[in-house]
Amino acid sequence: MINQAKIHLKNIFGYEEFRPLQREIIENILKRRDTLIIMPTGGGKSLCYQIPALLFEGLTVVVSPLISLMSDQIGQLRELGIKAVALNSIISYSEYQNNIACIMKNEARLVYLAPETLLMPKTLEILSNRKVDCIAIDEAHCISEWGHDFRPEYRKIVGVRLQFPKAVCVALTATATPRIQQDIKDCLHFETSNEFIASFNRENLFLQIVQKINPVKQTIEFLEKFPNQSGIIYCLTRKEVDGLAGVLKNAGFSVKPYHAGLSDEERHQNQELFIRDDIQIMVATIAFGMGINKPNVRFVLHYNLPKNIEGYYQQIGRAGRDGLRADCLLLFSYGDIIKIKYFINQKDEKEQRIANIHLNALVGFAETNECRRIPLLRYFGEQYSLPSCEMCDNCSSPEHELVDITIPTQKFLSCVKRTGELFGTSHIIDVLRGSKSQKIINFNHDKLSTYAIGMEYSKQQWFYLSRQFLQKGLLRQDMEFGGLRLTPQAWEVLQGKNHVFGMLEEQKDTYTRGKKEEYDYDKVLFEQLRQKRKELADKTSVPPYVIFPDKTLIEMATFFPQSGEALFQLHGVGAIKFEKYGNIFLELLCQYCQTHHIEEKFKLIKAVSFVSSEKIGKHRHILVGEGFNSGKSIEELTAEFSVKPNTIISHLYKYITEEGSSLRYSDEFLTLLTISPEQREAAFNAFDRMGTERLKPVFDALDGQVSYDELHLLRLWFLVGKTGDIARF
Repeated sequence: MINQAKIHLKNIFGYEEFRPLQREIIENILKRRDTLIIMPTGGGKSLCYQIPALLFEGLTVVVSPLISLMSDQIGQLRELGIKAVALNSIISYSEYQNNIACIMKNEARLVYLAPETLLMPKTLEILSNRKVDCIAIDEAHCISEWGHDFRPEYRKIVGVRLQFPKAVCVALTATATPRIQQDIKDCLHFETSNEFIASFNRENLFLQIVQKINPVKQTIEFLEKFPNQSGIIYCLTRKEVDGLAGVLKNAGFSVKPYHAGLSDEERHQNQELFIRDDIQIMVATIAFGMGINKPNVRFVLHYNLPKNIEGYYQQIGRAGRDGLRADCLLLFSYGDIIKIKYFINQKDEKEQRIANIHLNALVGFAETNECRRIPLLRYFGEQYSLPSCEMCDNCSSPEHELVDITIPTQKFLSCVKRTGELFGTSHIIDVLRGSKSQKIINFNHDKLSTYAIGMEYSKQQWFYLSRQFLQKGLLRQDMEFGGLRLTPQAWEVLQGKNHVFGMLEEQKDTYTRGKKEEYDYDKVLFEQLRQKRKELADKTSVPPYVIFPDKTLIEMATFFPQSGEALFQLHGVGAIKFEKYGNIFLELLCQYCQTHHIEEKFKLIKAVSFVSSEKIGKHRHILVGEGFNSGKSIEELTAEFSVKPNTIISHLYKYITEEGSSLRYSDEFLTLLTISPEQREAAFNAFDRMGTERLKPVFDALDGQVSYDELHLLRLWFLVGKTGDIARF
């Protein structure tokens, strides 16, 4: 059945290859084994039950707390010719009855339900008259009391599962710590379940945290880097949402607010405007985004500190679902911690304990100087093995030489002491910089010996310094009232026993960008394609990404396909989409390419038809492998497919390991390496001892002396020696 699944993958959904773990998960479900899926947002969870739903004889029941998600997925499935229906509170009575009729007539392949609807006796009676082959429980973390979004009704779903004992049960979530994962399995009685835990690492998200100084100004500066692109700004309160949305609108940005204080009609209208690209920016509380599958969100900005890492991870997960780069900026201040602590203190004792644990983990993530992915992934029980991700502020910022900051440290600590250890960072900085504010005068702090002794540093520099003092353990903050307190280490600095080394932040804009985009595409053509997509979407009343995602348009503007065979090779172009929209986009592409004298950037080896798996067209790694064996160099293949050399090496690795094929030896292996023959031999010996599946053990065995880029190439060379006729040395 997996071969048929692969045919559906390309012909219906338009994807050449399964994403990591999808194939194994689908095989497991098709064998009717209960399955727990932990996969990050954008990792392709829904496909894991949608493809089996097309292969099962009976019905697939999808349980989700998110009505917006139901509507979104049903719309996309219907666009692909798949019959899916919903039973929920927002559809009309006539539509509800029609959907029940579809279920009873065995016409619907999938039915989407909220847990409350599923538990209704009438619903269970309807389902009992149908063969239910699969129960998919989305947002399964809602089962656990340890989760950030616990919902009691989710724990009752096990009763439904027992009512349909022959149905395979699938639990899916993007955010679950090991403790929550075990809770899900225990509640659903997954005795012989199979777990599939994908990496929580969203490689395409650039993570950055900056000190909140002037949040409105910082927000506008950030937004100016993303003209005409979609993004979400999260605020803590409704008042902040309305205020910031108004300021941004007056500044000329395309923006709408979203929070629970708006009417249902206005929230729905604003959400639709955002999904359909009629507005670019949504300023919202955390009420927005659950179940919104808008792939082309290019940024998420947290105007305030989230309450926990799960919330942060879930919210940034709404960016970059198309796999393209997206930026995530968090404006960090200790004042936000105090606000969150206030809300936590309103909870009962047990909830306070859990909430404080979660908040402390988030603050530690915000304050770290190491790669941001290390503490983020560690929280979910995953170890990040690379020395640098190149996609966070800590890894991408240029290294600064540490300087002696003992004197400014002593000034700051002394001012904290002389003001009675009762005031927060902003007040201390105002004293040091000689502010004449009424608050300073009322407390007679303009008479202190530390008044105006810090004029040599800007307010922004003092904020940056104060954050370092907290990180170094010289200060602690009273989480109830916000005052700064000296620690024993601080007294050693004040007494001159210890020196302090750190960095002075430059006053210029410090937003970093990390590594470059994967594709270098024609921006003018992309904009024309985007306009054509919007035109088609408006005519058919669907969001633009339902026509084609941004990634497909970017590939069109990179490879310039001018034939049906070429277009069909692109990401997201399946047989159904090709029939509906292929000629429309080909006409635009051919006209543009003729006007600008542009040729296709790659030639297909074999024409493609839409019937069987043999005729679906070859996966990219097969094209690359066969091209390499025909005599093409890695450099030539890099140019032909418009990707990086490392991507070609990865395709060649898959050609050997997944297809069981041999590769020719090339002297290029040697010329691309920059290490010594001794290091090369040591690496080959390590692969002999430890195998080739994971590079981390080999990296560690070589004491980090050989980079991961070099190891990828060495692994390929090692396998060529194993599978080919040419010796390695």
